[in-house]
Amino acid sequence: MYLVVLAGGSGTRLWPQSRAHRPKHLLNLVRPDLTMLQETVRRIEPAIPPENTYVVTSVRHKGEVCAQLGRVPVRNILAEPMGRNSGPAVGLAAAYIHRRDPDGAMLVVPADHLILREEEFREACAAGAKMAERGYLVTLGIAPGYPDTGYGYMELGEPLDVVDGHDVLAVKQFTEKPDLATATEYVRSGRYVWNSGMFLWRASTILEEISCYMPRLYAALVELQDLIGTGREEEALCRLWPTVEEQSIDYGVLEKSSKVVTLPVDIGWSDVGDWAALAEFGEKDDDGNVLSGDAMVFDSHNSLIYSTGRLVTAIGLEDMIVVDSGDAVLVCPKSRAQEVRQVVARLKAEGRDSHL
Repeated sequence: MYLVVLAGGSGTRLWPQSRAHRPKHLLNLVRPDLTMLQETVRRIEPAIPPENTYVVTSVRHKGEVCAQLGRVPVRNILAEPMGRNSGPAVGLAAAYIHRRDPDGAMLVVPADHLILREEEFREACAAGAKMAERGYLVTLGIAPGYPDTGYGYMELGEPLDVVDGHDVLAVKQFTEKPDLATATEYVRSGRYVWNSGMFLWRASTILEEISCYMPRLYAALVELQDLIGTGREEEALCRLWPTVEEQSIDYGVLEKSSKVVTLPVDIGWSDVGDWAALAEFGEKDDDGNVLSGDAMVFDSHNSLIYSTGRLVTAIGLEDMIVVDSGDAVLVCPKSRAQEVRQVVARLKAEGRDSHL
């Protein structure tokens, strides 16, 4: 089994702490001693050793990724010249793994998710790997605790098997980020799970599906695979990557394939997609506040105060977020945390690159 970590995201909803030069997965957001990337690799290391770990990241961040993951071979850090979404990233890793091990299976995980019940996660992955060996594209589905409009949903189909105590079901359809009314109905029905963005499959299986549904990407991967180990991969990647479709693996392959199944899991998962999500998992004081760094609150409740240097004080806050990154400050209600991406869009439009 090989681990593939997708480390190309930007984490714009965690601005101003997450920036283009140092995105979410390179930060110590959840644990003071480990970045989210390091935590991702550590939690699966009992099952998959560092030499079988691959990380797909950007050229800009390759040096920092190598520095943070010293036990992962440098040759396993695959640097994209430009981000093309998860479809090409998954395909790139699959090409390398297939060249090394034609029968190799791969566990694909984002670099910036939180999982509280790690042993249960590894057990689910072991069960999923058995289905992957049978030629399935396996997704890990999360039982939705509330109608979140920021996640993709998968409709559960017929039960197919029980593997090591884990139910395996067909996936009838995918729905990407439904509106609130639709999400509420999905949760009420009990027939849907969140798409966690974590997958298991054989490298050969996903490459076959890419050949069917993302043919331009597949053509590029075939050409690139022939050059692996020759020293010419970087030049080929820079030449080929602008020609491939910019598409998620979900839309590019999974929504079209007949081989997709899901294992519903309860592993204490969160994508830590915004400051409100981070506040849910932080250590709370007696009033429900989460304080990080030099922060002080008075008569405040259920708020997040996050400082990376300066003293931040707050009086009389209710369900608020305050983040001070040193050169920028964010203040917003928890309920509007997902709108932080609008700040990033405005900064881009105004050319304020120093704050991106």
